[in-house]
Amino acid sequence: MSLLLKIYPENPSPKHINTVVECLNDGGVIIFPTDTVYGIGCNIYKTKAIERVAQIKGIKLSKAHFSFICYDLSNLSEFTKPIPNNIYKLMKKVMPGPYTFILNANNKVPKLFQSSKKTVGIRVPDNNIAREIVLKLNNPILSTSVRNDDNIVEYITDPELIYEKYKNFVDIVIDGGYGDNQASTVLDCTGDEIKIIRQGKGNIESFI
Repeated sequence: MSLLLKIYPENPSPKHINTVVECLNDGGVIIFPTDTVYGIGCNIYKTKAIERVAQIKGIKLSKAHFSFICYDLSNLSEFTKPIPNNIYKLMKKVMPGPYTFILNANNKVPKLFQSSKKTVGIRVPDNNIAREIVLKLNNPILSTSVRNDDNIVEYITDPELIYEKYKNFVDIVIDGGYGDNQASTVLDCTGDEIKIIRQGKGNIESFI
């Protein structure tokens, strides 16, 4: 059974962050808060953990749309092809924030996913818990949204309910307070023009 770990977003406990990072380095799978909905995630360099996340979501790894949660934009070139200047400026302007940028992936990403992925979703959430974990881990974590089975409410916002549902499937559920029930705004930046794939929490009209 997994651990339910209370972490306060205003001032995340270094001891608790270390517990989470150790879990990720050991190939563990966690559920964590972001500035939008809760996410299921793992270390991007742990293949078995990535397979577990896909299994929990009930999707094929080759078909999965996972994002990378990053601390900031400083190491993007490790995973993406060169980013046009206007896109990079936009990313700097709106992140940390509730946005996912779909970018052209470099050759490293397909190897991580053992698939033919040509794109990668990049997130820098405005949430201290998620960012402190990534900073301490020293590389991004893979992330996908925690969804609800309910047809009316798409996302589970209560961490204790999330724990009840996923305690036998993940290693740590972080209680960082109630989550949002609106996901990030997704922007496809792989072509000549930015396309809004999903209008979520992030308002993008003023940037495009």
